[in-house]
Amino acid sequence: MHDAATSRTCHTEERVGSRALLVSAAAAGALYVVATIALGTPPGAADSGAQVVAWLREHADGVRWWAWAITLTVPAFAVVFALLRRLLPAPHRDVFLIGAITFLATTSVELWPWAGLALHADRLEPATARTVLDVAIFWGPVLTSATITFMAPVTVLALRGEAGLPRWLGILGLVACAEQAIETVTIFGTSGFTEPGGAMNLQLGAGLVSVWLIAFAVWGGVRGRYPAV
Repeated sequence: MHDAATSRTCHTEERVGSRALLVSAAAAGALYVVATIALGTPPGAADSGAQVVAWLREHADGVRWWAWAITLTVPAFAVVFALLRRLLPAPHRDVFLIGAITFLATTSVELWPWAGLALHADRLEPATARTVLDVAIFWGPVLTSATITFMAPVTVLALRGEAGLPRWLGILGLVACAEQAIETVTIFGTSGFTEPGGAMNLQLGAGLVSVWLIAFAVWGGVRGRYPAV
């Protein structure tokens, strides 16, 4: 009798899925797509200052639209991370939150040099443009620390079959975390696939992290069990 009553109480203290999570994830994803299209293909680490200036003069409006869209993703991602955190036990949820906050803060700061370059692109000196862009492109290599921080605790729980997380999410997280760890070599890159801010950062790494985050958000929005407020 006691076990049955406890079971009924636990059931009533939980709700399955979250419409707010699904809506926020969809909003963040849509804005990210808009931002990606607006920015296009940015200059590479090996491009000269003159090439950077020429690109900025041609794409200054696109940079501003990109910065605008990414700015709006921050509150949407904040809701996503806050709701996903509720699915995790301590201390895993705290490590996840630290990584999420670092991710959002670093992303916000990364917009500043880009938007600043686009503001007066017609007056930029090549050496100045190249130097400021060099600061901006290291967002990708350094961001790996934040993504590993918020993916790792979820991955460990999922692989152990704990917190109700599906094992497939752990396998996907393991692949993404391994790639992000390897991706730290872009800190030492100078050109090509492993250059900072290059394809390894913005295509392979961003793609894997996005797939993992979308998968976690969709699962959490549909099947995640949330404690009562």
